[in-house]
Amino acid sequence: MTAPKSPTGRAPLMSLDQAQADLLSRVDAITASETVATFEADGRVLAQDLVSVLQVPPNDNSSMDGYALRAADVTEPGQVLRVSQRIAAGHIGTSLEPGTCARIFTGAPMPPGADTVVMQEDTVEVGGDIHAVHIQQVPEPGQWVRRAGEDVTRGAVVLAQGERLSAASLGLAASLGLAHLAVRVRPRVAMFSTGDELVMPGDVPPEAMKPGTIYNSNRFFLRTLLQRLGCEVSDLGIVPDRRDATLAALKTAADHHDLILTSGGVSVGEEDHVKPAVQQLGSLDLWQIGMKPGKPFAYGTVRRDAGAGAAAGEACHFIGLPGNPVSSFVTFLLLVRPFLLQLQGVPASRIHALPAAITLPAHFTVARADKRREFLRVRRNAAGGLDLFPNQSSGVLTSMVWGDGLVDNPAGTTIAHGDPVSYISLADLLA
Repeated sequence: MTAPKSPTGRAPLMSLDQAQADLLSRVDAITASETVATFEADGRVLAQDLVSVLQVPPNDNSSMDGYALRAADVTEPGQVLRVSQRIAAGHIGTSLEPGTCARIFTGAPMPPGADTVVMQEDTVEVGGDIHAVHIQQVPEPGQWVRRAGEDVTRGAVVLAQGERLSAASLGLAASLGLAHLAVRVRPRVAMFSTGDELVMPGDVPPEAMKPGTIYNSNRFFLRTLLQRLGCEVSDLGIVPDRRDATLAALKTAADHHDLILTSGGVSVGEEDHVKPAVQQLGSLDLWQIGMKPGKPFAYGTVRRDAGAGAAAGEACHFIGLPGNPVSSFVTFLLLVRPFLLQLQGVPASRIHALPAAITLPAHFTVARADKRREFLRVRRNAAGGLDLFPNQSSGVLTSMVWGDGLVDNPAGTTIAHGDPVSYISLADLLA
């Protein structure tokens, strides 16, 4: 790779790292909580530590179908032991008689006196008699035994406050007998798109589309991404390219939401009304990022109307995304996603604004360096390298469907075939 060049000309744009840090510094986590059924808590953020009142498993049990016995009773392969009892899962056996074994099934409690399990594949019934078996191996004490409390000990914090609940953590909570969980309330997000060119799918068939109009794709993926991050979404639709309409939409959204998320209208064109409207109703604290795609990104606040139940001086967060779909998608993943996680109370130590990158060889070239930090849409190939989507335009949403990751390419850097590059998985960004 060639070394990055020193910036020249006008003052440099804010770096992505600076923007991420600046955004997170402005977020106070939501503290309100509610209790929901564990079945309904997927993706929610825990409002308090979960402390176990029991141990899991509650007692020593078998991890195999087989025979529970004393290891000391089998000193050589082929010894015969009488089967003195049968223990199924959910049932308790009696103390094991010396020199005998117990037929035992997976999950069943170990009988007192037994210290090991021989799986049934290592035994042979004596003459077809199920009341005695040949033990074909000399067992080690403790084999195929799950110890009481080896998963969870009594009094342990098994899930910490701020944990974002996954399928596995819900199962863990259920294993402790918890049918309900205290979670942070969902962030309330109002979203709208701007642009007279936008048309909703279903409103106009493709053959009737007027010249210059396009279907509103951003509204669909942004709403989906917000919901997957646990937000309560109010979709305000498409706002016309007029200052008065933009002001009205912002005022309405600010009074009842934690965040306003817009798409389009934050650039410098005469029809881009979002930026000046936010400045009129509050403040614009961050604008334009040194990244590609995604330069026209904005953050600010919009004052709430005290008469609508908000305290005087309170403000609603505002984030304006670019209108081009790839720019909107990428800036959401890199900037809005960590912002929303912190808003929900996920600790900063668990928020990775950029997931860990892995180094892979580029099976493509980028001969012309860009002055901005660039995120290239790529896909891993069978040879262990990365292929580049041929059209890296910020309007080509196909690249986000085709690709499985982004190459994080520093500003001013070219890429030759075979160069090691930093690959970030989209699966990690979307998790």
